[in-house]
Amino acid sequence: MLAAGLAFAGVAHAALPAANPFAAPSTLPLQYPAFDRIGDADYAPAFDEGMKEQAAEIAKIANSKAAPTFDNTIVAMERSGRLLNRVSTVFFSLNGANTNDTLQALDRVLAPKLSAHSDAIRLNAKLYARVKALYDKRAKLGLDAESAYLLERYHTDFVRAGARLSAADKDKLKAYNAKLAELQTAFAQNVLKEMNASALVVDTKEELDGMSDAAIAKAAGDAKARGLEGKYAVPVVNTTGQAPLSVLTNRATRERLLAASMARGSRGGEFDNRELVLQLAKLRAERAALLGYASHAAYQLEDQTAKNTDAVNALLADFAQPAVRNARREAADIQKVIDAGQGSNGFQLAAQDWQFYADKVSKERYAFDQNELKPYFELDSVLENGVFFAANKVFGLTFKERKDLPVYQADVRVWDVYDADGKQLAIFIGDFYARGNKRGGAWMNAYVSQTKLLGTQPVIANHLNIPKPANGEPTLLTYDEVRTAFHEFGHALHGMFSNVQYPRFSGTRVPRDFVEFPSQVNEMWATWPEILNNYAKHHQTGAPMPKALLNKVLAAAKFNEGQRTTEYLAAAILDQKWHQLKAGQVPGDVLAFEAQALKEAGVDFAPVPPRYRTTYFSHVFSGGYSAGYYGYLWAEKLDADTVDWFKENGGLSRKNGDWFRQKLLSKGGTMDAMQMFREFRGRDAKVEPLLERRGLND
Repeated sequence: MLAAGLAFAGVAHAALPAANPFAAPSTLPLQYPAFDRIGDADYAPAFDEGMKEQAAEIAKIANSKAAPTFDNTIVAMERSGRLLNRVSTVFFSLNGANTNDTLQALDRVLAPKLSAHSDAIRLNAKLYARVKALYDKRAKLGLDAESAYLLERYHTDFVRAGARLSAADKDKLKAYNAKLAELQTAFAQNVLKEMNASALVVDTKEELDGMSDAAIAKAAGDAKARGLEGKYAVPVVNTTGQAPLSVLTNRATRERLLAASMARGSRGGEFDNRELVLQLAKLRAERAALLGYASHAAYQLEDQTAKNTDAVNALLADFAQPAVRNARREAADIQKVIDAGQGSNGFQLAAQDWQFYADKVSKERYAFDQNELKPYFELDSVLENGVFFAANKVFGLTFKERKDLPVYQADVRVWDVYDADGKQLAIFIGDFYARGNKRGGAWMNAYVSQTKLLGTQPVIANHLNIPKPANGEPTLLTYDEVRTAFHEFGHALHGMFSNVQYPRFSGTRVPRDFVEFPSQVNEMWATWPEILNNYAKHHQTGAPMPKALLNKVLAAAKFNEGQRTTEYLAAAILDQKWHQLKAGQVPGDVLAFEAQALKEAGVDFAPVPPRYRTTYFSHVFSGGYSAGYYGYLWAEKLDADTVDWFKENGGLSRKNGDWFRQKLLSKGGTMDAMQMFREFRGRDAKVEPLLERRGLND
């Protein structure tokens, strides 16, 4: 997942005390944030001054008596807001990765203020008039390709933000935006608090049978930290599925754990999100109508590579039937294992049983289970001998860990990244462990983004949510966690390789349904033999993963793909169903609407619930993926076709990596995304490689 920010060079502003760490760019290498100097009290004054400073910069541009030029209007806007960018980038990054009550309270105050600040820029009639004047005569300006595209994007941004509305409608739009910002923040905070409040608590060690001794000890420690001495607490993560479901032998415990997960945000109490969902859906629909669109989804998709709801609906429908068909086939295989093992005490497969018995099917079919892999997936080896090793082989990068830069939490680590010519390319921050004050999932963000205009180089962070083991125990990853590490580093590479002039186009600032494509391509190296053989070594003996086990892993790659595709599609379809509504169609019952939507789409298969249910679907109700969760599948079509290209051209090689970097990873958002893909691949993407990958072509 992506969560990119921008931080730019600038000068200290007289109204902000020099002691404030945001008053001037950090003096640390590459303007790396001075985390050791930043306190909670520093944010509010920096935000206030940052908004004031940018407002003055924008007023100067808008009210200029000079005729509009590309430099005095577009480039001037690109240079504006550096203080605000510095503080915003750090604040929103840490509010996700290392939050506290003070930051969350400030977030609630800031959301409507920042919305109003953005509206004041995009709805400034004088400013838009200057942009439009340039846009109307763009063919005569003699701009280079990147500058011409920047002008085009600025014009589109202003129009989509409501610049053409009447004064009265602009006031309505501002009210919508402020309220939506407030509601989205509340939804996100409820999800985090509900996640912490929904931990499964059990009385006895026996109820956790199947979990390792270390995991049980950690559960005891977690319970003690909650004031529940003598009990055991198993935290939930943000997805519907929970990792312990694959090992817990006690069916009642599995049922309780999944029930706790699925009830989040809909069980009453202060963290219930149902009313927020209804308000968000209605306000988004009303705002879209004000802007002239049939729905919020229509508004969002117009500016993505998919372009419209018909294209997205067709994609999801094309996959739904074969995915569910495969999931039902997988369920039948699982039911046979249940029946064989339970005899007369058998039961019907339910969602809480899937992963536990799917692993048994996998073990029977491929003669291994997932737990056999974990001893070979130690975190440091995966990272240094896998993720970094692949980046060296494909792109020539090298990494050197450093301990002298400050971090915001003791587990966070930092590396200098050097290009093939030996020059420093970037700084990479790794924040790998789950914490109670860290949002769920995995994501990348940029503390500093590359831009030639401002002379900055990237400072890029990856965040994962790997359970931290007990003291002295190694950090052993699941296969999915390994794949996630490679995925997020794909986002990091996209940010690091940026080679653009303007901040608007830096790194991952591409359409939302395109941004997951480069990161998904990077997953291919996780099982590439030369890479996997280099990192998949037993954490105690150093012995490589046996070739027979590796072959089983590769053979099992499509196993359970029906379930994985179905749970993803169910979530993506829910996203579209909510956001294709008109305001008058928003229902009164969130859960009833969810059930009906899944049924109508043909993905209401009880043993496979959605990856996210509506009430904890942060991607779309508080993140940047509203009407955009389909983008993972859309991008995977490009990814699967690109993996085929690598294989057709010799696979793991610098030549291939350099071409991918030159034609795509370095380009940021400087041109139409699909044209960028065509220039890399030589044609449009085909869907067949994706169907083959997911085992859905039969």
